[in-house]
Amino acid sequence: QDYFKSAWQGLKNKNVGIDIPLALGIIVLFERSAWDILTESGIGYFDTHAGLVFFLLLGKWFQQKTYDTLSFERDYRSYFPVAATVIKNDKETSVPVTQLNVGDRLIIRNQELIPADSLLMNGEAYIDFSFVTGESNPVKKVAGELIYAGGRLSGKRVELEVIKKVSQSYLTQLWNNEHFTKNHISRLQTFQQKVSRYFTYGLLLVAVGSAVWWSVVNPALIWNAVTAVLIIACPCALALSSPFALGTAMRLLGKKGFYVKSPETVEHIAKVGHIVFDKTGTITQANEAAVTYHGNALSQHILSIVAAATQQSTHPLSKKIHTSIHASTHTILDTFQEITGKGILATTQDTELKLGSAAFVGNTDATIDNALRTRVYVSINKQIMGYFEFKHQYRSGLSGIISELRSTYTLSLLSGDNDSERNVLNTFYADSDELYFNQSPVDKLNRIEDWKKQNNVMMIGDGLNDAGALKAADVGISITENTSHFSPASDVIMDASLFSRLPQYLKFSKSTVRVIHASFIISLMYNLAGLSYAVQGTLSPLIAAILMPLSSITVIAFTTLATSLAAKKHHIL
Repeated sequence: QDYFKSAWQGLKNKNVGIDIPLALGIIVLFERSAWDILTESGIGYFDTHAGLVFFLLLGKWFQQKTYDTLSFERDYRSYFPVAATVIKNDKETSVPVTQLNVGDRLIIRNQELIPADSLLMNGEAYIDFSFVTGESNPVKKVAGELIYAGGRLSGKRVELEVIKKVSQSYLTQLWNNEHFTKNHISRLQTFQQKVSRYFTYGLLLVAVGSAVWWSVVNPALIWNAVTAVLIIACPCALALSSPFALGTAMRLLGKKGFYVKSPETVEHIAKVGHIVFDKTGTITQANEAAVTYHGNALSQHILSIVAAATQQSTHPLSKKIHTSIHASTHTILDTFQEITGKGILATTQDTELKLGSAAFVGNTDATIDNALRTRVYVSINKQIMGYFEFKHQYRSGLSGIISELRSTYTLSLLSGDNDSERNVLNTFYADSDELYFNQSPVDKLNRIEDWKKQNNVMMIGDGLNDAGALKAADVGISITENTSHFSPASDVIMDASLFSRLPQYLKFSKSTVRVIHASFIISLMYNLAGLSYAVQGTLSPLIAAILMPLSSITVIAFTTLATSLAAKKHHIL
C-alpha cells in the first residue's frame, strides 16, 4: 500500500519518483497474471509478482531494522544518552537520562534540554518548546507546574523533580521529529530521486514505442509487448540499491560515534563542496583552555555572583570560569539572561553583572595584545572591572585535517569570538581560506545562506550558538563533548573525540554513493537484457521469474558487500 500511496501523492504533486514505476509494475504484473489465468490464455507471472513484492518488502524491512539497531545504540551507549545533573547527597552528579528515576531532583541550566516529565520545585521558569511545537515564545511555568520533556530552559537555573521515567528513545524521536525536517532539503536530490524521473519517462517511452510498432506489424502482440515491458523494467533492483547501501553506511557510521539522522544525509554529505567550521568548542577543546583573571580585584561577594551566573550557563567558556572561581557560596540571583553570541546579564538586589564580549559590557577601549587568547569581560553596575582570559587548546591533528580537506573542499571559519587568534589560525588555514570573526548567530546563518548559492555547504558547530547555521546548511554536524548539548537541528551528531576521523567519514560517504551508481549500472544491464525479450511480445514467464529475483539478489549482495569493503578501506570498520 505504501508504494501506491506514495505514487499517487507524487502524481498529485507532479513529482515523478521511483514509486510510480514500482506501483505500475505491481499492478500490471497482477492484472496480466489474473487475465492469463482467468481467460486460460497463459500461466501468468504470479511467481514473478511474489518475488517482486518480497524483495521490495525486504528492502523496507532492512531500512527499519537499520533504524531500530541505531535507535538501540543511541539509547544505551554512553555518547548519545543526554546527561542530566542530579542532586544526590547534596552534591551535583551527572547521570545518563536512561538512569533517571521517579523522584530524582534535577538541576536544569539555561538552554539545557528537559529530559523527563517533571515538576518545577522552586520559583518560576520560562520554557522554550520550539524544538517540539515550532512556537518560539517561551512559556512561563511556576512552582508546582508540570513541565514536559523536550522543552529547553530559557533563563536562570531551576530545580525539577522527575515524575515519569523516560526511555532515551523519546529524545531519539525528538531528533527525528518532523519539525526538524529541513524545508530546503529538496534542493539536494538523492541519486535515486534524479534517476527515477528519467527511468519512468524512459520506461513509458519504450512501452509506447512497442505499442506503436506492434500496432503496425502485428496488433495481436500489443498487449503482450506493453505489459511485458512494464513487468520486466520494474525498477526493483534500483529501489533496493539505495536502502541497502545507505542503510549499511548509516549503521557502520553509527557504530563509530558518527550518528546520521537519515540515510539520505549520507548522500548529502557526499555532495558537499564547502565546509564551514565554528571555532570555540569545535576546532578548540574548550575543556582544556587555561583561564586567568586580569583587572580590578573582585570581592568574595562579586565572585559568588559570577559563580552563580556562570553555573547557570552551558557555554564552554562559562563553565571554565565557574571552575576557576573558588567562591565559598553562590549568591541567589534575582534575574538571569543569557544573550546568544553576546554574554550573560544577571542581577541581585544591589548588583548588575555583565559577562561577555567587550561590546556587550560597554568596553569600547578593549585592546588585543596576545594572539593566543580570548577574553570574557566583566562589568559590575556598568563599571568595567576586568576580564577573564583563555588560552585555547586546538584539537589534536587539526593542521593535518585542514590540509587534507583543503585539497577537496572550500574551507571557512565562522567564529563569534574576536580575531585575537587570527595569526594562530593562519598557521592552520591557507590565505585562500575565509576566516570570519565577531559573527553573531544571525551573521553565521546569513553567510551560510549566501554560500549555498554557489555550493553545497556543510556547517560543523557545537550546537550552542550555531543552531540556526546548522539548520540552514545543507548538512549540519553538531560536534559535542558534553552530552547535554543535544541539538535536534543538526543532521549528524559526532563525538568530539572522533574529530580527527572527519576526513575518513566524508570519503566513506562518497564511496557509498559510488556503490549506488555501480549498482544502478548492474540494474540497468539486467533491464536492458530483459527488455530485449519484452519488446518482442513473447516474454516467457520463466524468463521473468529468473531475471527479477536474480537482479534483486545481485544488487543486494553487491551493495552490502561493496559498502562494507569501502568502510574497511576508509578504516570505518
